[in-house]
Amino acid sequence: MGEIKIGRMVLGVCQTNCYFLYREHSKECIFVDPADQGANIYKAMTKNGFKIAAVLLTHGHFDHIWGTKELCELSGAKLYALDAEKEVLQDARKNVSSQVGRAYTTDADVYLKDGEEMAIANMTFQVIATPGHTAGGCCYYFKEAGFLVSGDTLFQDSVGRTDFPTGSMGTLVRSIKEKLFVLPDETKVYPGHGDNTTIGHEKMYNPFCQ
Repeated sequence: MGEIKIGRMVLGVCQTNCYFLYREHSKECIFVDPADQGANIYKAMTKNGFKIAAVLLTHGHFDHIWGTKELCELSGAKLYALDAEKEVLQDARKNVSSQVGRAYTTDADVYLKDGEEMAIANMTFQVIATPGHTAGGCCYYFKEAGFLVSGDTLFQDSVGRTDFPTGSMGTLVRSIKEKLFVLPDETKVYPGHGDNTTIGHEKMYNPFCQ
């Protein structure tokens, strides 16, 4: 098997990092957080020969979910999210879409549980519940590759905002310290916005988690 690779598209009004993970020499991929451009994502991925096997959500905010229905309908892929995020996905106020002028709700085909291991497209990952940015925010840990897709939980030298519905700064910091900072220091962190980082860097320098 080839090694696991990760690609990124930066899309939408909030410059959301949209990731796709695949094995080298394979064109079957997992797509994470399709921002607001499901049809454009599908077109670009198909043009480059990729088949989307699953769409994962790190959380339910508008800038990460607006593209879900288009992408899943066009690709035939199922949508996955943490079970604790169901209410946010189904409530346009809680996912903030109504406040920004384009009310939107969606529902996952598969709701995941904290600690669950999944194997999709010949890749295995662990679901890590990290509430705080939203009640059902989560990260996806690809241990083999040393990748953590962190959504809006953990950023380079920062953390996700907690002033939206279901957010809590105390809960977020606990999630990071107890669930993420136990991962190997060399783990590469791919956040929902901004630049990549590592667990080791954030343990040492992140001012919100000291």
